[in-house]
Amino acid sequence: MHTAVRRLVLMVTLAGGAGGAGLSAQQPTPEPRAPDSSAAQRSAPPSPITVGGVVYAQYLYQLRDTANHVNNFDVTRAYVNVVGRFRGGIGTRVTSDIFRTADGWLSLRLKYAFVGWTPAGSALTYKLGLIHTPLLDWEEALWDYRMQGSMALDRNGYVTSSDFGAGIDGTWRKDAVNAQVGIYDGEGYGKAPGDRRKDVEGRVSLRVMNTDDMSRVGGLRVTAFTQIGKPTGGGLRDRFVGLVSWRSTRLTLAGEFARTKDRSDDPPAPATPTGLTVNGQVVSVFGVFHIPGSRAALIGRVDIVDPNTDVANDRVTRFIAGASYQVTPNLRVLADVDNLAYEGGITTPAQYATKTQGLFQVQVTF
Repeated sequence: MHTAVRRLVLMVTLAGGAGGAGLSAQQPTPEPRAPDSSAAQRSAPPSPITVGGVVYAQYLYQLRDTANHVNNFDVTRAYVNVVGRFRGGIGTRVTSDIFRTADGWLSLRLKYAFVGWTPAGSALTYKLGLIHTPLLDWEEALWDYRMQGSMALDRNGYVTSSDFGAGIDGTWRKDAVNAQVGIYDGEGYGKAPGDRRKDVEGRVSLRVMNTDDMSRVGGLRVTAFTQIGKPTGGGLRDRFVGLVSWRSTRLTLAGEFARTKDRSDDPPAPATPTGLTVNGQVVSVFGVFHIPGSRAALIGRVDIVDPNTDVANDRVTRFIAGASYQVTPNLRVLADVDNLAYEGGITTPAQYATKTQGLFQVQVTF
């Protein structure tokens, strides 16, 4: 843990020494972003509190389940955001997350709850509380289709989008360099904070070529992320991710490669072996093409997940393909197919029934 803390201190020191323009709002898509400060924020109006939200609704049809014809309507997620922007570079955010639990109930929990501070003229914003973790917030803004489902590392339980901790966001040269680093409890916002053990996480993204998209995810970019920590009870929880992406107003292309390492020294069940290190690997490639002269777009994604590289025939590949239409600035619809391929073959009726899904999905922001 001492080594991890020293790494965090070094990363923050290097970030603070880089200097540059004030931090711009780092907006995840589609959730409204944390209240990072800027010159406009420091001269905030008399009523600095805003309320907004996002709703994901869908119709799902199990295309392979010809015996039962399972299909249903659902609201998969709903967020309500209360954001405050105050003078002196102070900002706050509280986000409630309505989600469906494993037993089928709709439940309410906190997703974000933090305070942030951007000193005048600083390139850095300091945050404390239940805050964004460095990777998913940035990656979801690049992909821009969280409505279809979470990113590969999140979907398979390797990283979380929010956690209890303290962090620093920074941007330099109009987002040519965009970075985030923090120290977190490590268990994620959906679990108890854990014990004395902590995780250090950091991401840096460099724009090496400009396009007509000059946002924090625009251009030809090289991005690196690392997470080094220990789960509650001891063990390993390490992630190393490299990502190359191209984003313009018409086209997004990205490829991600991740290595994971996990070990639990305090397993939840007595029958679980202790001290076993599991090395995993995740590859994700995705793209979005905005059809010229229209509000329509085509999307595609392939996720290849190998949960244990020392075990043969355990990889699972997910194929996603669909078309979207931006009806209004607040309403987007998406029709897509989500298909799973099992390297070791389908072994249960449940795997076969859920192998291929047809989805009609709606995203509403307000």
